[in-house]
Order: sequence, then structure tokens, then C-alpha cells
Amino acid sequence: MVLWIILPISLSLVSFIGTWSVYGLAYSNNHVCSLRDWSGKNYCGGNRTQGCCWVPTISGSGTLAPESSLFAATMNAGTFLFLLFTIFHHSHIMERHVCHSMLSKIALAFGLVATIGAFVAGNCNPGDVTLLHYLGAAVSFTCVCFYTVLLSALTRKCSLTGFERFLFPLRVVFTVVQIIVTVGYTILFIQKEYFYNHLSAVFEWTLSVNLQMFELTYAVEFFFFSSFMLSNLLSKREEEKPLILTMS
Repeated sequence: MVLWIILPISLSLVSFIGTWSVYGLAYSNNHVCSLRDWSGKNYCGGNRTQGCCWVPTISGSGTLAPESSLFAATMNAGTFLFLLFTIFHHSHIMERHVCHSMLSKIALAFGLVATIGAFVAGNCNPGDVTLLHYLGAAVSFTCVCFYTVLLSALTRKCSLTGFERFLFPLRVVFTVVQIIVTVGYTILFIQKEYFYNHLSAVFEWTLSVNLQMFELTYAVEFFFFSSFMLSNLLSKREEEKPLILTMS
């Protein structure tokens, strides 16, 4: 059913528009510096906390009010849509290529953990619950890297659309970029110099947009998705219960 393509498109658009709106609001309130400003002259550092701005990371953009509320709303909406995305994609694989069910289940597990990490990061304000926020973000970033690798592998192994010869190399590029930029972001984030902190912010925005583009490519798969695939997945779960009870 063609309407299912709304899911990956909505996931990408909600994440993209929401995060950049948060940044725009934070920048207009002088809560974060401009992504184009590499000088660091107005940066809040050391004992300077007034009349200055913070590094424009995604998390930093959503730390202070009023943009913190929009940040939490964006993350909650994004994680919910991503949860649906992971489950529906798994049901598509189970219906069309059950021989690769184990690989799809592993991908589903990484996707679900990434969702939980993003939910924690979005609802734990980095200014108030710093440890939980960055722990959730780290779990989410790491699991997303594994998730993109596994989904790219499934693209190569499973023919769902007939366009895999175009989609596979495209997703490999997005996956490689996601991994490299995530590693670079992690290394730069822990540095103390403003230049490296600012570069880490650029890397974080890059990996966010890269993931949104990766998700957007799945509009092709969801064009061939139908609701009976999801109902079949649920019915298979029900069929497995008596077998499990019998074995126990």
C-alpha cells in the first residue's frame, strides 16, 4: 500500500525539521553559538557564563528553555516513529525472506536498543541529568551504527523492491559515513579546545542528517509494504506460544 511510505518520510522530516528548529530557536536566544562561527570569541568557557553562547551541539541546542520542550517533543516523536520503522521493516523481512530471520532479529534488537537510548537522551535534560543523557546518546549512536550495517546487509541479501542494485551501494555509503563520523564525533567531543568541540558539533549534525537520509531511502521498501505483513508477524508469534509451552 503506497500510503506506508509516509512512515519513513515522516521519520526523516520530523527529525530534520524538529532538530533544526530547536537549533534555530536556541541560536535566536543566544543559547548556542552559530555553526558558522569558528572563532569562539563569544563561547561560554571557564568562569564566563553570562552574555555568551555554548557549543551548538544537538544536545546543547535543547538544554535551555524554551527550546528544551521542543527538543523533548521532537525526540519523543522521532523515537516513536523509529520504533515503528524497525518493527515494520522486520515484519517485511519475515514475510518475504524468512531465511534471513536471524539477521533481521539481530537488527531489530539493535534498533530497539537505539530507540531506548534516544528516548532516554531526549527526556533527560543534559543540563540537569547529564550522565543519563549522554549515556543514552552514546548507546543510541553506537546501536545506530550496527543497525545501519545490518540493514545494508539485509538490502544485499533480500530482494524486496527490485531496486536493490541501486539501494545497496547508496546505503553502504550512508553506513560508512555514519560510522566514520560517529567515531570522529566521539574523539572530538572529549577534547577541551573550542575548535575541536565546535568540530564535534558539526560532526554530530552531519551524522544526524546522514541517518535521516538513510531512513528516507526506505520509502522505496515501504511502497511495497502492506498491513497483512504485520498481522502475519503477530499471528506467527501466537503460533509459537503453544510450541514453547509444549517444549517446556
